[in-house]
Amino acid sequence: MPVTQAREITPAARLENVRYAIRDLACIADEVARQGHKILPLNIGDPLNFDFQTPAHMIEAVYRAMRDGKNGYSSSSGIPQALEAIRGEAARKGISNIQDVFVTSGVSETVDICLAALLNPGDNLLTPCPDYPLYSAVLAKFEIGLNTYYLNEEDGWQPDLDDIKKKITPRTRGIVLINPNNPTGSVCTRAMLERIAELARQHNLIIFADEIYDKLIIDDDPHIAMAAVAPDLPVITFGGLSKNYLAPGWRIGWGIASGEASVIKPYLEGVNKLLRARLCANHPEQYAIKPALEGPQDHLVEVKRKLRSRRDLTMKWCAETARVSCVAPRGAFYAYPRIDIPEDDDVFVTELIRQKYVTVVHGSGFGQRPGTKHFRIVFLPDEKTLTAAYAAIGDFMRERYA
Repeated sequence: MPVTQAREITPAARLENVRYAIRDLACIADEVARQGHKILPLNIGDPLNFDFQTPAHMIEAVYRAMRDGKNGYSSSSGIPQALEAIRGEAARKGISNIQDVFVTSGVSETVDICLAALLNPGDNLLTPCPDYPLYSAVLAKFEIGLNTYYLNEEDGWQPDLDDIKKKITPRTRGIVLINPNNPTGSVCTRAMLERIAELARQHNLIIFADEIYDKLIIDDDPHIAMAAVAPDLPVITFGGLSKNYLAPGWRIGWGIASGEASVIKPYLEGVNKLLRARLCANHPEQYAIKPALEGPQDHLVEVKRKLRSRRDLTMKWCAETARVSCVAPRGAFYAYPRIDIPEDDDVFVTELIRQKYVTVVHGSGFGQRPGTKHFRIVFLPDEKTLTAAYAAIGDFMRERYA
């Protein structure tokens, strides 16, 4: 007779610390939706869930590639015309001294590969607090302890330079800079970039510049690339089609490696070893990179017009609502209001879903200074939806904290 397996298969212990607050909340929202309630979603940064569309010329390029048989594997780094277009885009951003360019399955894979190629057990990486939770999830997967530096809410969420200095140890290998920032919507000043670059020089750090939202500067201020400020330093600049070009489901991201060749080349050999091991990014979708970067940019005008209007509506609500304050976001499509409440912010967002059917993400899911509480708003929905959501949040706060 066959033997019945009695012991359960348990997951690896290192997964105990893997968290992804944005998606984890979806389980609660799904439960509430199954009860027949319509959810107002302000939690997922996917423009295509709302009134945004992928530019038609990019869709046509992918369709043409599929029709023309570009459905097998590509080279591990990416197709030549995509790599050439990314180099051209880097030059327009002022990035020089480029040593390598590679295409990945979204910036999530860029992050995973770049951190895996760098960090040994016992090493650490400086990551912002608050930050996009992908970074802490990947580090937990690699069993690398967090070493976070604060963003200063009183200074428009600029990096806290003094805190960065305190957090650098002999085992610190690099620093992550998310600019524009998710979840706060802040944009780094040139002066701040220059100061961070000087610290990296002093301590032999590589900089991971996550600039996936670089074209979504709401008030048309210029975006300054970290690598353009510090051409001598080893910098990996992250970009992709998901946000600027409204194609998150295509999972097309890239890395631009710059800096002195003798310094960064050994590390890039490790990156390319991992790129080869996972074969390649989505092949036909790579044919959208060149038309995206070199073709019409008209959609950005309308996207930024909508974001500006919805940001301003969000800030008006924050200013008029008791127990809420918010630094105005300058880029991306997130706001990170601070809330003065007598309970934890994860309780706040969970009860908000259950009672008012509005989904936001708790600040503790991104990180925050002790003693402060926040939540993240995605202000991508149209004004009517945002107005209804904000009215519901306001009612919830008055009823719960009167």
